[in-house]
Order: sequence, then structure tokens, then C-alpha cells
Amino acid sequence: MAPLIALVSGFAVSKLFGLPWAESLRGGLALMFLVTASAHFVPKMRADLIAMVPPSLPRPDLLVTITGVLEIAGAVGLLIPATAPWAAGCLALLMVAMFPANVSAARRKVPFGGRPATPLVPRILEQILFVAAAIAAI
Repeated sequence: MAPLIALVSGFAVSKLFGLPWAESLRGGLALMFLVTASAHFVPKMRADLIAMVPPSLPRPDLLVTITGVLEIAGAVGLLIPATAPWAAGCLALLMVAMFPANVSAARRKVPFGGRPATPLVPRILEQILFVAAAIAAI
């Protein structure tokens, strides 16, 4: 829920400051990815993210670190006009690449942040929304 709140509130604040629609969407996405990236480095949340990685993948700790760094780089890229379309496209691809971990976590009922696992259907719908927002920001 926190990523959705970050996306919507970042977009709303950007619009309040008079930014055009696309720039506001990029601002909302940047805030969302900074929020999600922070979870990759906060010990308790990091452990939950590591548990979400499908067991068949090697080095889940390294994968969580890499995806966190990529989310931060993408968030910064969204805020630079020259790189924003590329960053949005790359972040959309990153979310698609990470989607199997979301499906695996939902099926294995892996909790996150002290909350029960998000069921598969709401998780899929939320992911579709985030990917669509990134594509719209290109």
C-alpha cells in the first residue's frame, strides 16, 4: 500500500506545484521508487524482500541489493528531463522482471513489513498499475 500512496501523493503534490501531467507522473513514480528502494536496505524489510525471492534464484541477498540500487538510479533518472523517458522504460522492464518474485511471494504467503502476504490478484492489479504508470511516463 505504501508504494501506491507514494505514487498518488507524489503525483498530487507535483500537480499542486503546477507541473504538467507527465512530469507529475514522473515525480510520483520517483517518490514511489525511493520508498520501495528504501525497503531494500532497512534490515527487517530487507529480510522480508530476501524471503520473497523465488528459492530457485541464486544469491537473493545480492538480487535485493541490485534491485534496490536500480530503483534508486531509476528514481533519479525520472527527475532528469533528458533521461526520464529511458528511466521510465527501464523501470517498467525492472518491474516486469521482478514480477515472478511477487507471484512467488504471494503463492508462498511471504509476509512483508509485519503484515500478511498480499494475495495474488491484488498484487497483480497493483503491479499492472505501476507498470502502466511507468509506460505512461515515457
